[in-house]
Amino acid sequence: MSTDFSVVDPETVEQERFPESGDLHRKLTDALGCTEMRVNTVTLDPGSATAPHAHERQEEVYVALDGGRVRIDGSEYDVAPGGVVRIGPELTRSIRNETDDAVQTWILFGAPPLGTVGDFGEYTVPDGGQ
Repeated sequence: MSTDFSVVDPETVEQERFPESGDLHRKLTDALGCTEMRVNTVTLDPGSATAPHAHERQEEVYVALDGGRVRIDGSEYDVAPGGVVRIGPELTRSIRNETDDAVQTWILFGAPPLGTVGDFGEYTVPDGGQ
């Protein structure tokens, strides 16, 4: 029987704040033992958004647990609760909570696992943001 699996309750992983925005996130990659992808949760307060950014080689998949909006290369899209978004490398992206009173949590998967929250690796922020 293989033991190459893990089950993690995200609530058991300490939340940290992104240095730029102060948004809460949980780094699940190590807790899960992932070696081929990065996994994080991001919790956005009403009116907040992640910094617009791109990755040179990293594809990302976002799951909007509570719904929300995503901006991809300047266009915005509504994402239903439980909705899934795939974003290829080099596209500028940002997730947004445009509600007045509801916290929104997203799960983000990135592959290959480039950089860390402390050192974003091939993470780039476009001039002037979006």
